[in-house]
Amino acid sequence: MIIKGCDASILLDDTSSFIGEKTAAANNNSARGFNVIDDIKANVEKACPGVVSCADILTLAARDSVVHLGGPSWNVGLGRRDSITASRSDANNSIPAPFLNLSALKTNFANQGLSAKDLVALSGAHTIGLARCVQFRAHIYNDSNVDSLFRKSLQNKCPRSGNDNVLEPLDHQTPTHFDNLYFKNLLAKKALLHSDQELFNGSSTDNLVRKYATDNAKFFKAFAKGMVKMSSIKPLTGSNGQIRTNCRKIN
Repeated sequence: MIIKGCDASILLDDTSSFIGEKTAAANNNSARGFNVIDDIKANVEKACPGVVSCADILTLAARDSVVHLGGPSWNVGLGRRDSITASRSDANNSIPAPFLNLSALKTNFANQGLSAKDLVALSGAHTIGLARCVQFRAHIYNDSNVDSLFRKSLQNKCPRSGNDNVLEPLDHQTPTHFDNLYFKNLLAKKALLHSDQELFNGSSTDNLVRKYATDNAKFFKAFAKGMVKMSSIKPLTGSNGQIRTNCRKIN
């Protein structure tokens, strides 16, 4: 989730003068792949120095990664500039936590100008990726809306204490393929995170989950539309921000 806008603030390493977003609760030991962005940036700088921002690289990489894994494509607007600061407190307060209920999730997305439909469609990104034991422990021990066999298999890997950094795929069926099985998992009460299962728990978003679980094309269309909206949230342009030479630090 974007904090202040699509500005690559998450890429900034901590310094002696500020603590950035990489060590926020939702990102610490979870957000990965920064070296991939470093490599892309280095190659772009060689070919076209000082022109392409880290924010644009992140946005393009998100689209291309989805396509590479079998998902939809969408047009990416360019011209963003990079932030010159980051805030761990803002990240802690703004990134949706895995224990949030549906009402809180809707509010969190609405604060960024995103609808309930965007919430459900963009949550479908959890068809790929991993989560740590500490993020789903409460769900598999405390929640009642979890398939019993699924719960038991997870409890074998994620005990009530310890193994906090043990990783499990968010979509246990096709964890490296972008598809709508995430939504089918919700219907079967096999969501890894409490916040994911909240999307299908007898509430207003149930019908959207059913729709995307049965129609992959509709999910792809809604996801692409949501990504365009999210990538357009308060970008820095013109003389605001900068184009970092190294995505990990300000110029």
